[in-house]
Parts: sequence; C-alpha cells; structure tokens
Amino acid sequence: MSNSSSFNEFLLLAFADTRELQLLHFSLFLGIYLAALLGNGLIITAVACDHRLHTPMYFFLLNLSVLDLGTVSTTVPKSMANSLWDTRAISYSGCAAQVFLVALLLGGEYCLLTVMAYDRYIAICRPLHYGTIMGSRACVKMAAAVWASGFLYSVLHTANTFSIPLCQGNTVDQFFCEIPQILKLSCSDAYLREVGLIVFSACLGFGCFIFIVLSYVQIFTVVLRIPSEQGRHKAFSTCLPHLAVFSLFVSTDLFAYLKPPSLSSPALDLVVAVLYAVVPPTLNPLIYSMRNKELKDALRKVISWTIFSSDNIAIALHK
Repeated sequence: MSNSSSFNEFLLLAFADTRELQLLHFSLFLGIYLAALLGNGLIITAVACDHRLHTPMYFFLLNLSVLDLGTVSTTVPKSMANSLWDTRAISYSGCAAQVFLVALLLGGEYCLLTVMAYDRYIAICRPLHYGTIMGSRACVKMAAAVWASGFLYSVLHTANTFSIPLCQGNTVDQFFCEIPQILKLSCSDAYLREVGLIVFSACLGFGCFIFIVLSYVQIFTVVLRIPSEQGRHKAFSTCLPHLAVFSLFVSTDLFAYLKPPSLSSPALDLVVAVLYAVVPPTLNPLIYSMRNKELKDALRKVISWTIFSSDNIAIALHK
C-alpha cells in the first residue's frame, strides 16, 4: 500500500514498447501539434490584425483559439517527449499542473461555447438589439467570466483530486494526467468526494447544454423563415461551425468523464482522450474557416503578408 505522499512522480501510459513505434507516435503527435499551432495561431493573428474581424463573434473565436492552443500544449508535448526519450515518468507537481491546466482550459472552453451560442442567438433572433446587448464592455465581461469559471472549476477539481489518498500505485493509464485515471488509484471510497464534484459539474454542464440546444432551436426557427437564400446561407455559415465544434467537444468530453466503469478499457480511454483533448484543438480552425468568407479572406492576407515578409528577409540576407 502506498500513499500519494510516498512517491514524487507518476508513470504515464506508453503508446508503444518498440523504438520504431515510439518514434512513429512522436512523429504523429508532432504533426498534429504543429497543425494545431499553425491553425490556431493564424486565427489569433487574423482576428487581432484585421479590423473587420473586431466583432463579438471573432473576439470569442480568438479566445477559443487561445484555449485550444493551451489544451494541446498541455497534453501533447509531454507525451511526445516521453516517446522520444523512452520514458513514462512525469513529476508529481507536473501531473498536478496538467490536471489544473486541462480542467481550466476544458472548463473554460465549455463556458465559452455557451457564450458563443448566446452571441449567435442575439445576432439572429434579436438583431436590432445586438449592438446594445453585445457591446465591447459586455463581451469583455463575458470573456472574463469564462476564464474565471474555468479557473474556479480547475481549482476545485485539482485540490480535491490531489487531497485524496492514492493506494493503488502511481501508474496512470493515460498519455496525460486525467482526473478519472487518477481516481482509479485512490483508496476505496476516498474517491467519492471527487465523483460527487464531477456529478455536480456535469449537472451545471447539462444546464449549459440545454441552454445551447434551446438557443439553436430558436435560431434555426428564425433562419428557416428568412426568404432570401443568401441570407439563410450567411446565417448558417456562422452557426453550423459552432454547432459542429460544440457537438464534437461535448460528446467526447462527457463520455470520457461520465462513462460507466463497465465500458472502461485502456484502448477506449486512450481513443476518447485523443478525441476530446487533441482532435478538437486541431480541427476547430479548419471548421471555423471552411464556411466563413470573412475569416478566409483575413487568413489569406496573413499568409500573404508572412510569405512577403519572409521573401524580403531572405533577399536582405542574400545581399
């Protein structure tokens, strides 16, 4: 029997035992990580630099990209480093930091997706009041509330998780420190406090889910009444990406944290964790830019400016 205070590191899940497969895992995660960095970095740059995108919708999209960058940077690099150096270890403080940051970023993202649904509801269902309700000060307050909610959620879960005595060793069956996997290491019945907190958080999350669903019911009711096909297309182009991102994020996240123990297996847990912690941050920039003409135009400008600047630097160095 060991207690959480008797060891100073955890052992994360190894993707593979052979060196070749470890390097393959490193290369795959490196490609995904670079794609996430590039996509979210371009959206942040485009929204920050293009004055046409200084609207509430794109302000919240910028915050979403920051959260996505944080999520993928918290989980993926450590797993890559472990595969590259053929190790599984993560320090106790590093594991606690991962739990804190993942809870902060995922909790904040869920709150932000709720706020973004509210923004689309006001824009489409109450357009005459949009400027008044979604003013710059109101948007800043909403963004601050999102980050504060994520911080509070994270503090509660991190403090509660690491106050539970761990009697089942220090091997975490996941590629990052995930709360459900750490709870499996707890002493019998000691995990019930954290499970209760997860259930309470799930109830609050379910309230947000109902709010988003009802918002989109009203949004689609209004959109389908728009006589102009061009008007309907424009409305759908701003709503469908958010709905797709929300569906992917919520379905995988809820399954990871609320699935019954009978469905749990190392392979399934790994796939689900990749789906909610790695895939959304990588795909979100693509989803939001596919049907959005304004964002695509801004991204083209950013890419053109980057290429032009690089060419000028190369010419200057050549001279």
